[in-house]
Amino acid sequence: MERRKFLKNFGAGMAAAGAATLAAPAIADSMPNIRWRMASSFPKSLDTVYGGAEMLAERVKQLTDGKFNIRVFAGGEIVPGLQVLDAVQQGTVECGHSASYYYVGKNKAFAFDCSIPFGLNARQQNAWMYYGGGLQLMREFFAKSNIYNIPGGNTGTQMGGWFRKEVKSMADLKGLKMRIPGFGGEVMSRLGVVPQTLAGGDVYPSLERGTIDATEWVGPYDDEKLGFYKIAKNYYYPGFWEGSTQFTFYINMAEWNKLPKMYQQAFEVAAAEANINVMAEYDHKNPQAIQRLIKNGVKLHAFPQDILKAAHKVAFEIFEEEAAKNPDFKKIYASWKPYRDQQYQWFGMAEGAFANLASLG
Repeated sequence: MERRKFLKNFGAGMAAAGAATLAAPAIADSMPNIRWRMASSFPKSLDTVYGGAEMLAERVKQLTDGKFNIRVFAGGEIVPGLQVLDAVQQGTVECGHSASYYYVGKNKAFAFDCSIPFGLNARQQNAWMYYGGGLQLMREFFAKSNIYNIPGGNTGTQMGGWFRKEVKSMADLKGLKMRIPGFGGEVMSRLGVVPQTLAGGDVYPSLERGTIDATEWVGPYDDEKLGFYKIAKNYYYPGFWEGSTQFTFYINMAEWNKLPKMYQQAFEVAAAEANINVMAEYDHKNPQAIQRLIKNGVKLHAFPQDILKAAHKVAFEIFEEEAAKNPDFKKIYASWKPYRDQQYQWFGMAEGAFANLASLG
């Protein structure tokens, strides 16, 4: 989406949203009362990401003078966490909040809306979505599934996960059963791992029972809450498959088109607010959580270089293979890849150099 168009739409949304709270009672009374249900992929215990959906619902209610109410349901309350997209597409619920890489089994192009190995960080993802044409491309793609999509939060760069045993080389990955969805799972599979896709509420029991040997999730704050460190003490970084993980609000297209324009704008503005706040909350909470984990005996490890180099090579081989056979993936990849390369040239020169320098003091 071009910069001027985004600013125009965002500004219009802010103006309309402001009008919703400042309008004369007669105007407010003329608007319909609407009740929606939102299915989240996440349990309530993950208060930061689940809280992004609750934040949106509260802001939409405020911006429409209480006329547009959205009730949020945690993963499993209406549909399982990995079936949110299907529920929205089919109209079981009007809207949802999920991570699009859960659905790469349907089409690997969904991953661009969430996370790609060795891909964009959170700031770069926002840049691509809002200004680099990413949002337009993803909306064209999601429209095929009867869904209108809006960015709704980000974790930032994730950790590489929890392992019962140390991983010292590629050999230690052979046959290892690991909870890791999406493209990350495919990359790890080619390195010898047996990947598993599990929703948030199923990860701890599987690790506890030994059904899996390792799991990645998000980062220190969420991982601490789920208690993985009680079972697997080895905590690896970085999560090279998730330089950032964007969450997305899904809206059934027919329901979206029925909304009054003011309500659509209120939803867009509230989603943009949630997108900013979820990332800010993770940035605030993760540094504190990692210190607590270390005090509880967690051992931090960087992934061995042979694993990182092999994973990078495999990831881009997979991308090229998929682009050769999947027109949806090819179209989005053609925008994403040069944008990614350009972003890292800049970030490496400015952000990366500054971070390395600042960390010395």
